[in-house]
Amino acid sequence: MSDEAFFDTNIIAYSFDRSVPSKRRACKRLVKAVYDGELKGHLSNQILAELFVVLTSKVGNPLSPQKASAIVEGFAGSPAWKAADYRTATVRQAAADSATTKAPFWDLLIAETMREAGVKRIYTENVRDFARVPWVDAVDPMREGTSA
Repeated sequence: MSDEAFFDTNIIAYSFDRSVPSKRRACKRLVKAVYDGELKGHLSNQILAELFVVLTSKVGNPLSPQKASAIVEGFAGSPAWKAADYRTATVRQAAADSATTKAPFWDLLIAETMREAGVKRIYTENVRDFARVPWVDAVDPMREGTSA
């Protein structure tokens, strides 16, 4: 297991989504590894905001805003997770990257936030789009045979 990684919204959301047990197991294991100190987990404010939306409207069994808010607060307030934020320059660079990488802008914003934080690996279900970004090592922990 790599000792440092960014977590995409989908990985964290699956760790709470009871409607897809196989994905939940794999993602929950990674989230637990961060809380147990076995892995240094990184998030961005963008991911925390997306997490609230996904948990309240896009998972198989949506959570109440109160429950989702408590989950977001749990991640945001935990010393186990390192929060990264982006600046205006980060947005500009992500926009510039879109011309050369052809990756979606929101993924590029995460990738640039990762680069500024010095983190190369991201756990995500969206390996295809992140694979377009040369400085990102995208790993899908739900794929069989993937060593996270």
